[in-house]
Amino acid sequence: MAATERLLTARTRNVGLCRRPHLLHLVTVFYVFNAFTVFGQAQLVVNVKNAGGDLIQETIKADTTQDVITVDFQKLDGTLIKIILDFHSEVQITRLTVLGEEERNEKLYQRLCFVNHFTKNSFISTDAMSKLRQKNPGTVRNPEEDLGREQLQMDMGVNLERAFRISKHIRDACSEARTTTYTREMDLKLWSKGKKAVNLFPHFAGTEEGVNATYTTLSAAVQKQPFATTASRCRDTVDFWKPCVCHIDVCIGWYPCGLKYCRGRDSAGNNVNYRCGIKTCKKCRGFDYYITQKSLCLWDNGNR
Repeated sequence: MAATERLLTARTRNVGLCRRPHLLHLVTVFYVFNAFTVFGQAQLVVNVKNAGGDLIQETIKADTTQDVITVDFQKLDGTLIKIILDFHSEVQITRLTVLGEEERNEKLYQRLCFVNHFTKNSFISTDAMSKLRQKNPGTVRNPEEDLGREQLQMDMGVNLERAFRISKHIRDACSEARTTTYTREMDLKLWSKGKKAVNLFPHFAGTEEGVNATYTTLSAAVQKQPFATTASRCRDTVDFWKPCVCHIDVCIGWYPCGLKYCRGRDSAGNNVNYRCGIKTCKKCRGFDYYITQKSLCLWDNGNR
């Protein structure tokens, strides 16, 4: 467990952390400490207002060596979010640290990981991100475009011992979510047709044989999960010990989703296009996933 996570564990054990506002400042201390202890990486710290007008602080880091961008922030209920974008494998890892409530006899926290395909044009590159500079760090940022809400049914569980076939970052990021790391069959198919196929089987790039071989390789890292056909929604389940389909939302209130290009003239008078800024977006995702008992999803009453 990292030093910052030990800090969180120690403090929450001492105070019996729950989702009451007057205790959440302890988690904020953890978050701010975590945001400023990674060196050798370019990062931005931005202030964003959520739909209710509350201020959320995001830390966005770019690691050009690993070709990875990470986004960290904390929801108002205390949930810690880390999003990892692995450009090499076209993989997005959304990790949640959901804090427990002492009065409900919940665990101190539980980890969830959702692993999905993403396209490189949905976020600026690590190189472009590393070159961004922040002139007014205290400014509250507003996204230029709201990309709406996407619903994802996470119908596959990921075996962390084989997760390197999908992305080398999954095992470390989700080490505390051994039975709660999920993906979708749809994502396996998308990876099989994209950059992942080229990485795994370069000699069969662009061929049906390469697509099939990639899908078979990735399938060995997952197992099918029971879903809506065999389990009811947790919000509709009365028995705390019955399996059900849990729901949780994650919204990124502001992120650089593209580059802006302007037209001008070079020294010879020729028309040229050049980078002149970034486009910013907001994106929400709702994750549905299978759990073995409702007691692991007590928040699912439509409010989280």
